Amino acid sequence: MSRRIFGTDGVRGTANSFPMTAEMALRLGAAAGRYFRRGGDGGHRVVIGKDTRRSGYMLENALTAGLTSTGMNVLLLGPVPTPAVGYLTRSMRADLGIMVSASHNPHHDNGIKFFGPDGFKLSDAAEDEIEAILAGEIIPARPANIGRARRIDDGAGRYVEYAKTTLPRRVQLSGLKVVIDCAHGAAWRAAPEVLWELGAEVIPIGVAPDGFNINLGCGSTDTAAAVAAVREHGADLGICLDGDADRVMLIDERGRLADGDQLLALFAERWAAQGRLAGDTLVATVMSNLGLERFLAARGIALERTKVGDRYVVEAMRAGGWTLGGEQSGHIVMIDHATTGDGLIAGLQFLAAMAETGEPASALAHRFEPVPQRLVNLRYDPQDDPLERPAVTEAIAAAERRLGDGGRLLIRKSGTEPLLRIMAECEDAALLAEITDGLRAAVETPPGT
Repeated sequence: MSRRIFGTDGVRGTANSFPMTAEMALRLGAAAGRYFRRGGDGGHRVVIGKDTRRSGYMLENALTAGLTSTGMNVLLLGPVPTPAVGYLTRSMRADLGIMVSASHNPHHDNGIKFFGPDGFKLSDAAEDEIEAILAGEIIPARPANIGRARRIDDGAGRYVEYAKTTLPRRVQLSGLKVVIDCAHGAAWRAAPEVLWELGAEVIPIGVAPDGFNINLGCGSTDTAAAVAAVREHGADLGICLDGDADRVMLIDERGRLADGDQLLALFAERWAAQGRLAGDTLVATVMSNLGLERFLAARGIALERTKVGDRYVVEAMRAGGWTLGGEQSGHIVMIDHATTGDGLIAGLQFLAAMAETGEPASALAHRFEPVPQRLVNLRYDPQDDPLERPAVTEAIAAAERRLGDGGRLLIRKSGTEPLLRIMAECEDAALLAEITDGLRAAVETPPGT
């Protein structure tokens, strides 16, 4: 079927505009409730978490109304990280988990992500079924079976305690000074608390959410504030989360950035040496750097690539029985610890590596030299698909011929907004610039000119 509502990571859009309206959230909640209540009339429950956006109140209440109208009992967690929703869905034996968040996007966007009873994000097939229910008449529950809703005050606390258990018991963080940038988002309380309780000296930034400043000048997509804080305080490490804390970027003690590819390289290398890397395989997306692939191959580690989106990484991991995967953008998935990307737990695993090896962050966070990579994002009119224009397809074919076997070209549409993403890699930086600039010009040239 043609998907109108669901994208690559749930439903996302501008708050108070289709599909992120209260009306649509109510219907979406009712459709999800009807889908998950197939097993009978009683005992069904759903947990709902959110980040710190102002629009979260509106969507949370609308979802609650829709869910209870179809007989689901709703447990409201308040602001918690996305991975906490995955964990608590399974821990609290819920039929469904929902996270209200647009992740790393600015405050005026929002989204709705769904988790199944196993704590993993729903498959495309399940989302298609919910969308089919949404398109028809949604049957409400009988009056006696209308659901209830209540606040859960210790949801974040449960996650804090769980996150602490993922650090090996023998590891202590005492003596380590850590900057934690919470992006004024969902982990603004939980992340500093976890680090402090594990013994670190904590310098928190991005911990004053006001409903509008989420991801604004901070977090994993804007690390300048964290870099400055690491240098100012002489910190051993900077951990930068995004608005819902499922992504992470690290800053070493010199102020240098390490992205998801570098963290995956470190963890894969260490886990393989320890016999912990299932199948000696790492799962990453087509966006991961060619340098990572070469680094892994030199150590006998296979790289399984998927399409972009942490949910597709997780699906491949589960299908192959693999335990480590992620994205260059900072989603790090460790199925032994979490059902989705967890920026805080990834940061803890990096701190464990520092504590166990005695090496500084700068020695651990840069495992390979990246192949020069350039990413260009071009906004386009949905009524004019640039990939259907002959001039653009011809320019793409010419670029692929010029790269040959020495590089990669990846062109894809965003699953959440009308953006064409062009990524190219090759050792020749000048050629890389020529190719991406040429493709930009071809896309931006109006048809017929």
